[in-house]
Amino acid sequence: MALAANLVIAVAKAVGGVLAGSPALLSEAAHSVADSLNEVFLLAALRRSRRPADARHPFGYGKERFFWSLLAAVGIFVMGGCFSVFQGVEALRNGAEEKFSGYVAGLIVLGVALLAEGVSLLRALQQVRRQGGGLSALRDPALRTVVAEDGTAVLGVTLALIGMALHMVTGQVVWEASASLAIGLLLVYVAYRLGRDARAQLIGEAADPELSGRIRALLRAQPEIDSVEALFTMKMGLDSTLVAARVDLAPGLDSERVEEVAVRIKRSLARTFPEADQIFLDVTDRPAGEARESPAATGERGGA
Repeated sequence: MALAANLVIAVAKAVGGVLAGSPALLSEAAHSVADSLNEVFLLAALRRSRRPADARHPFGYGKERFFWSLLAAVGIFVMGGCFSVFQGVEALRNGAEEKFSGYVAGLIVLGVALLAEGVSLLRALQQVRRQGGGLSALRDPALRTVVAEDGTAVLGVTLALIGMALHMVTGQVVWEASASLAIGLLLVYVAYRLGRDARAQLIGEAADPELSGRIRALLRAQPEIDSVEALFTMKMGLDSTLVAARVDLAPGLDSERVEEVAVRIKRSLARTFPEADQIFLDVTDRPAGEARESPAATGERGGA
């Protein structure tokens, strides 16, 4: 939906911007072109991230979403933000002459663009609500990027409309140039935020502290676990989380019992936390009466 809207709007803005000689309209055209390319990136992310795990990628391809979202952020920065700032600076330096017919054509194009972008934003927000609403639904980097793009597009078109209208009324190009600069800075900021989130997920971001706390609490609640020495989590995809824990078992358990306990704990974790689809336990069992050793000394014993 967002891709179709952006393709139509990009062509309309580009034609209108060239005919009217409007820097704000050309900035918005660059914005829509960047958004269109980004939607292609996100479609690739959705398709590629669903591939099943294989020998080359045993943890699956969930992080493909994060990689393509990072490329989308770069596209917003380069094609949208930088070009818009350039248009604004050029308009301030050289001025821009527009005819009344050019103003009318530009305002009509922007009005239609505002309507189309608003519809696309509403559809994206509806999808957020269908997935539970709030920040939890926006964990999907593709959906988060679409919402950010559409929200920015609505605000950008509004700025372009105001700048062009003030230029038409006052005859001062500074209004339209300022709108173009504001659009560029807005896109740079959005690109920075999206890129920062994608980077954190690509390099191995931990699960939410609330989820980690619940996992640790479940482990501590097991009667056979004496202590949880370490707990590590990492997001492997939208609905995939790796969990690795090092636990000390209560003394007196034989090796067969240790194996049974490890299997039961892993099944309990998987059942309670469906997103934890990769679970690894490093289990250490101490004979009765033996003093506890450091995690470094016991980390290789009894692994399960």
